[in-house]
Amino acid sequence: MPRDAQDHAVTAASEGAVRAFDHAVEGYLMHRADAAQRIAPVLAADPEFGMAHVLKGYLPMTAYDGTFVPRAREALAEARRHLSRATLREQGHVEALSFWIDGEVSRALSTWEDILAEHPRDVLAFRMHHFVAFWSGRPERMLAGVERVLPRWSASVPGWGAVLASRAFAHEECGNYVVAEASGREALMLDPANLWATHAVAHVMEMQGRRGEGIRFLSGLEQHWEGGNAITHHLWWHRAMYHLERREFGEALGLYDRRFRDLASPLAQAMPDFIVDAQNAASMLFRLELRGVAVGDRWVELAEKAEARVGDHLSPFTLPHRMMALAATARWEAADRVLGAMREAAQANRGDHAAVLRDAAIPVSEAVLAHRRGDYAAAVEAMRPALGVMYRLGGSHAQQDVLEQLFLDAAVRAGLDEDARLLLERAAGQHPVPPERRVGYAEVAARIPH
Repeated sequence: MPRDAQDHAVTAASEGAVRAFDHAVEGYLMHRADAAQRIAPVLAADPEFGMAHVLKGYLPMTAYDGTFVPRAREALAEARRHLSRATLREQGHVEALSFWIDGEVSRALSTWEDILAEHPRDVLAFRMHHFVAFWSGRPERMLAGVERVLPRWSASVPGWGAVLASRAFAHEECGNYVVAEASGREALMLDPANLWATHAVAHVMEMQGRRGEGIRFLSGLEQHWEGGNAITHHLWWHRAMYHLERREFGEALGLYDRRFRDLASPLAQAMPDFIVDAQNAASMLFRLELRGVAVGDRWVELAEKAEARVGDHLSPFTLPHRMMALAATARWEAADRVLGAMREAAQANRGDHAAVLRDAAIPVSEAVLAHRRGDYAAAVEAMRPALGVMYRLGGSHAQQDVLEQLFLDAAVRAGLDEDARLLLERAAGQHPVPPERRVGYAEVAARIPH
């Protein structure tokens, strides 16, 4: 039986098919824009290659786009057909994909953990677990997952750089910045085109307020980003965030237009509504408007895409961002339809996803809408109960911060000093840089003791 790059037995027809599969997995690990296209040569070499069909199902799920779910289901059906008598490890991947498609995120995570308990070098199970744990607001599972498998890995095993990069991001999200930066830089020494490692170190610098260093760090690596997927847009967003914190608002807006929301670029045309792109754009425009910066008609194309996605709830964290665009363009009817669809989904479904919609996505989206309508007290009232569970929406500390700023701005405008103080205390406890040194908080922190 052929073996993959990490030395696992694989149910496949030939060594050539497995090598093509390794190449496809590497494309996913390294955030290559052609990762999905790399599956075609695998299936051309072996149409019954079950794990190739699993990967073909995993990749559309990573887009968190409801229109892609049928593709994932088709791939799952093919994988089941061809892996019914395969290894237990491969069958575990089929079950994990099935749980994920059905919205049973906790069961999917547990299944990947079961695979890794027996096969700690299964880099696909590892990376899918890392990805889904992050987007479901479980950083502690990201961290536990990487530390469990780390002793069984080494630089001699293909995929080591991806493990180091994931370790860096998991530690960053859990506040262990020294370990995070060291792991990220080690991965970058192996390959300066490791975009997830670049991303992790950029997060460390964001959280530590190292803005000038962050700008130089990203500028020095951008030559290695060619061929990357939408994460390159997100890295440009990080650079804009550094400029925003330095009150260089024109530079931040310029990066919006020239880099991470450059709709004329081939990559933007290929992925015009990827969730991270929607988050990048909406959060930057919202932050700039909070600082009094006029953003012109930039909200319009975001609102058009948001309106086309009414009823798509796969990414709870993206929902408040879509609401920002709808509200900014006064698409009140569409905004009401979004909320109605979210409420229906929360009532009709059970489990983790419905709870996140009910407890976090709906109240935060209601707050976004009330804030734009000028009903600031209602925004605070809607959002206050969700503050303690917002992390379950997914997204990083840096990304979630726009929601914290929303609540603070609403509290200040409503004259609710106790709520503003509450938010300042949250900001001081969650972020190592004090509110007095952060652009979204400094003015309020100077006025209200916390």
